[in-house]
Amino acid sequence: MTTRPAGAASSPTGGFVRLPDPPEPEDMNNHLYLNAQGNALHLARHFGSEDTTLIIAGVYISREPTASCQGLFEPDLIIAFGVAPEVCVTRNGYVISEQGKPPDFMLEIGSRSTGRRDVTVKRDGYAALGIPEYWRFDPSGGEYHGAPLAGDRLDGAVYQPISIERLDDGTFQGYSAVLDLHLRWEDGRLGWYDPATGQHIIRFDDERERADAEQGRADAERERADAEQAARMAAEARVRELESELERRRNLG
Repeated sequence: MTTRPAGAASSPTGGFVRLPDPPEPEDMNNHLYLNAQGNALHLARHFGSEDTTLIIAGVYISREPTASCQGLFEPDLIIAFGVAPEVCVTRNGYVISEQGKPPDFMLEIGSRSTGRRDVTVKRDGYAALGIPEYWRFDPSGGEYHGAPLAGDRLDGAVYQPISIERLDDGTFQGYSAVLDLHLRWEDGRLGWYDPATGQHIIRFDDERERADAEQGRADAERERADAEQAARMAAEARVRELESELERRRNLG
């Protein structure tokens, strides 16, 4: 995952002042449903290629270098493949002309103050910027966006809705072609599933459970080896006792 460095007031490639950090409304949900749940890091580790894959939140996107934030969008999550993440970090924003392409994927997390803008102005704006996929996640279940989960795929210059299915357990799921992942709304939580396995991409808890399981297997193997060694030593001691007893009897005879 790419993070913004402190300091660095200007870019070495263009000389203009870095874009400022976008303001956050009081009810902004991107931290709660992206950062706090570890989603950005899970995705970064899933995709790898940190030198050419950008996964970043809370920066502006613009067509050309600019010193003004007026009219710019600030997506909750940007994913772009085959780009230069360090340039985005230096600019403190994603400049399409610098990267040579729009981001591949955008996600907005709905909140009371941002929900209407997500489904209207931002949807039109991201289509105009040429973003191949634009997704919206509504933790409330539809109060902010009108649906728990929604996605659009660019067809020419127009977004077409991505099919969202409701699973038997009440989960909502849609397929992202650019990520080759299923996005899920799961009881108000955001999930990312590998369609090849049907499993969630690796998370902190998964890694912890796997490490605990491996430690458990190692401990069990060590206990088994210790028990075998103790049994072998006891058997050898018993053989020595028998041999000593036979030798004693031969001497008495």
